[in-house]
Amino acid sequence: MNIKKCFLAFVAVFLVGFTLNFVIHGVLLQGDYSQLPNLLRTEQDAQGYFPFMILANLLFSLALVWIYAQGVSDKPWLGQGVRFGLAVWLLTAVPTYLTYYAVQPWPGLVIAKSIAFDLARVVVIGVVAAAVYRK
Repeated sequence: MNIKKCFLAFVAVFLVGFTLNFVIHGVLLQGDYSQLPNLLRTEQDAQGYFPFMILANLLFSLALVWIYAQGVSDKPWLGQGVRFGLAVWLLTAVPTYLTYYAVQPWPGLVIAKSIAFDLARVVVIGVVAAAVYRK
């Protein structure tokens, strides 16, 4: 494992992933979230938990790059990044949002949008990891 590439990929994945999370949840889904005040913290209350969002994104980025580095092969990096992003999406976002839908009163459209937006996010960061880590 190339530590320098892993570190650079980790930083890139964190920055891109954190930014995309903000765009998805802070911009694209904000209108949907505003219709669900009983399910979510107020914006003021949520600010006190912001360090947990940073920690969650750091841990996700670290794990994603660590797993990617273990399985990188000599195949074209772009295809590897897309396939890896799809696998991560199926492993993380899809089951998580479907579980949310099953146990909380989330509207189906919000869940569908979340799953779709997360597909784009995770494929992009899979490609970012592959681009930085390519041989």
